[in-house]
Amino acid sequence: MPDTATLAVPAPVSPKESKAQKSERLKLAKNPWDAWDEVREFAKNGRDSVLPEWTGLYFKWWGIYTQGDGIGATGGVGGEGRATEFFMMRIGLPNGMLTSHQLRVIGEITRKHARNLADITTRQNIQLHWLTLESLVDVVDQLTLIGLSPKGACGDVVRNVTGCPLAGLDRHELIDSSPLAVEIAHTLTANPDFYNLPRKFKISVSGCPLWCSYPEINDVGLTAIARPRPGSQPGSSDPSETEIGYTLRVGGGLSTEPHIAVRIPAFIRQDQALAAVVATAEIFREQQELRENRTRARLKYLFMRHGWTAESFLRALEAKLGYKLDPPPTAGAPSSPTAFSSERVGLDSADQSEPQAPQTTDAAQLQQDQIPDDIYRDHIGITPQREPGLSAVGASVLRGRLSGDQLVRLADLADQFGNGHLRATIMQNIIVVNVPNHRVHALIAELRKIDLHVDVTPFWRGAIACTGTEFCKLAVAETKAFSKWLVAEMEERLPTFDQQIKLHVTGCTNSCGQHWIADIGLEGKKIKQNGALVDAFFFCVGGSVGKFARPARTLGYRAAADDVPAAIERLLRAYLEARTPGEDLRAYFSRTDDEILRAHLNNTTPANLPPPDPRDPAPAGGRHAPDA
Repeated sequence: MPDTATLAVPAPVSPKESKAQKSERLKLAKNPWDAWDEVREFAKNGRDSVLPEWTGLYFKWWGIYTQGDGIGATGGVGGEGRATEFFMMRIGLPNGMLTSHQLRVIGEITRKHARNLADITTRQNIQLHWLTLESLVDVVDQLTLIGLSPKGACGDVVRNVTGCPLAGLDRHELIDSSPLAVEIAHTLTANPDFYNLPRKFKISVSGCPLWCSYPEINDVGLTAIARPRPGSQPGSSDPSETEIGYTLRVGGGLSTEPHIAVRIPAFIRQDQALAAVVATAEIFREQQELRENRTRARLKYLFMRHGWTAESFLRALEAKLGYKLDPPPTAGAPSSPTAFSSERVGLDSADQSEPQAPQTTDAAQLQQDQIPDDIYRDHIGITPQREPGLSAVGASVLRGRLSGDQLVRLADLADQFGNGHLRATIMQNIIVVNVPNHRVHALIAELRKIDLHVDVTPFWRGAIACTGTEFCKLAVAETKAFSKWLVAEMEERLPTFDQQIKLHVTGCTNSCGQHWIADIGLEGKKIKQNGALVDAFFFCVGGSVGKFARPARTLGYRAAADDVPAAIERLLRAYLEARTPGEDLRAYFSRTDDEILRAHLNNTTPANLPPPDPRDPAPAGGRHAPDA
């Protein structure tokens, strides 16, 4: 029998490091914002010199992802596809604002480094593809010279701060919130105190009644609200007797588990707004339980899994601020601009030179917060501005895709017809602002020459698409080309369809295409057809933001990509036949049972329906796509 005293004791087997543990370890080891010189060295020494912690994590703090090989997740392992030697980069545009000079430089960068291809994202960013390691350095240097940066466009940090693209110009707005949005961005982006959050942190600030930046699905959403000043007359509409502040919503988000943001019962004064946002970010940063699993690390999970409520969050916020916040406005609050139909005005209305008086709403509506109707929020078309004689011209960019040539031409047109200012929107569109009314029609004619249109069909106007397998390693289905083809198909099949329809395409379960808030949301899948895997889409309907905000319902139906137009046609024809007078698509979906809708999609009757198809689980390993 061997001498037990001489036996070597095996070293304890260390448990395998989880994805969350690895991310937290790497974040503690380095603030990537302070380490850009490492990237300059990588560029000198070649692609093979790039450390894996940079390709896997640190690049994201600079708005950079490795680019997929065009096959997506199915071409790799563990739910993530293969990376190529190329990169994609997001350029942050706080509040979506940019000048013609900035856009021209971005266009020239796109021509030189990005194969003449760019995308406007659902957070008012501009995203480039096909960047080499060497070009990353040159692009960042050029952006720095024009006052822009990709910092914070990705990673576990504050993302691009979104806002109303017509802030400061819209005659209906309660307040120009763009200075606050920019101040928040400058305070929190590249701030070493906020480089290590549990996950991404999205902020929206809006002073317009449309809530066009979707506060309902942001981690933090500030929307303007009015209350009477002390001593004012009850019900007074005198602006001098009202105070404009903000309502705070927290915990919104989509991804694999959608959650509508929770309204915090407080009135945030203008001089408290920045502090309230910073304090909310600090609360998020301190929640260690959110760092244990990256699939459940967003702020929304405090409400979904950890028992937080609006009241408990308010207590934590006030403790962090060191003072009590005022309660929300009560009965007797003054009237102020109300939610209004955002249908674009007719082309002839650009000749109006005097603003019309805004509509008002009563105090009972105001105290409940002015939640807009479920209407277009994209500012497409001609919008008369606050200043008499000027209009904003919103052009619809199909699936957000633009060439560098189009970007440069847009910059030229902004100089020629406006004052050199443009705005990107979260519906992946572009607006030229400060256009004299008498020049609006000439601008529209020039926009048409570069395939940008002001008057478009509901299918074109409502189309949204994420990056998809063309560039994203986590996508399962191609989206950009599919969305363009789908719009053309629907325009041909239903040329007289006259209802608002948000038709969102996302390449996987992560909802970067925001299918959860679409009238018809298509979630990318794969199915076997004739022995081969082909792109397919899982159908969701009835998603909405606004007065009837709710995530879309899954219908248990999936179809190969080629069969999607016919299925949508059946669904919409059923709506057109069954709708009551004045009933829109959202109301119809709301009152119609899933089985009936699924029967229309399957081209059968409810009695003969096959069993519902289950929705696919989230990607293996808890990976999340580089959402726009």
